[in-house]
Amino acid sequence: MTRGRTGRTRARGWRVRTAAGALLAALLCVLAAAPSQAAGYRYWSFWDRDGDTWTYASQGPGTARPDDGDVQGFRFSVSAGSQDAAKPRGPADFADICAKTPAQDGRKRVALVLDFGTRGDAPRGESPPAPRLACARVAEDATSAEALASVAKPLRYDSKALLCAIDGYPKAGCGEQVSADGTDRSRPEEKANENQDRNDGGPSVGLIAGIAAVAVLGGAAFWQARRRRG
Repeated sequence: MTRGRTGRTRARGWRVRTAAGALLAALLCVLAAAPSQAAGYRYWSFWDRDGDTWTYASQGPGTARPDDGDVQGFRFSVSAGSQDAAKPRGPADFADICAKTPAQDGRKRVALVLDFGTRGDAPRGESPPAPRLACARVAEDATSAEALASVAKPLRYDSKALLCAIDGYPKAGCGEQVSADGTDRSRPEEKANENQDRNDGGPSVGLIAGIAAVAVLGGAAFWQARRRRG
């Protein structure tokens, strides 16, 4: 009789552990399939050209002072930081960009690559202008910001001197945080929509319920194991 009861207890414990494992595996699949909500920022990044390579500038355009013959780039995109920022696209050869801008005494020439990004980078309701090249001929002590202003007005800055717009693009916004799908998380109405979408059919409720179920099943398995030992 004792041997039969022990067998049934073991069978129940095995079924509980099997069910918990299957549910946990299903939850992991749901988590893997859930869309990422990682955020980035929509902004103009600033680049220096070193030979054939773009490098993220170590100074802002307001303090950097390029030399005659330098090539610098500006790229509008959505990125989390300098490690994954999109680089300016297209040709970037000083001789070609400044071919029609002759040298002058007391002045320097700086080749600029202005990349307004892709449609996916653009704020809602705006379309990026085509990339363009410009040769700025400015005073020898001019900053990159002054070189840019000589060829790409209007520029727009925020109160912290962050470059917000080149050639008037974009019309609004400055370094705003966006979600992985490009939604502007700084706009209250889009935050509300995002929260509503998350509550309507999103995986969060199911995940919470599933995790609770795993906890219950795990507790049942633990209880069964203690009962066997007792």
